[in-house]
Amino acid sequence: MSTDPPIKLMRLADLSAYKQLRDGMLAAHPQAFTSDAATELKRDADSYRGRLSGGGDGANLFTLCAWAGPRMIGAISCEHEARIKVRHIAHIVGMMVSDEMHGQGVGRRLLERALTLLQGEPVLELVTLTVTSSNTRAVRLYEGCGFTRYGRLEGAIKLQDGQVLAKDLMSRRLR
Repeated sequence: MSTDPPIKLMRLADLSAYKQLRDGMLAAHPQAFTSDAATELKRDADSYRGRLSGGGDGANLFTLCAWAGPRMIGAISCEHEARIKVRHIAHIVGMMVSDEMHGQGVGRRLLERALTLLQGEPVLELVTLTVTSSNTRAVRLYEGCGFTRYGRLEGAIKLQDGQVLAKDLMSRRLR
């Protein structure tokens, strides 16, 4: 019997737990996210409806959530555009795992499950993501799951303290 935390598609009833996880991660790790904690804290949980499967007029394919009992401990969202010329490309956004679960494989399981779901979408051929270049743990995870860096955007994030960070642009073929 597996003791791995269950991973499930996010449902409407999960929006409050998602907001709680996201708010905590944004506050604790401002360097890892493009969104800022102060702005996102003002959003209500219902504003994340677009992250549900098929949400945002189909732009969001799904959000997967990892659970430890009643507490959400991780999440990953996948999006794509409906425009014909780029609808074969999906984008991973908002990957996060609570601090106490780091190093326990939750992020890898979320990413692998997301990739499996993306491979099941016949129109999709490529998936992209961005990651703060200095986040070596995340970069190693993505590389270990087949992503390669195709570029770096220097100065992609500017923190309130003036620190400027680069983002690695990564992609992986689905087929």
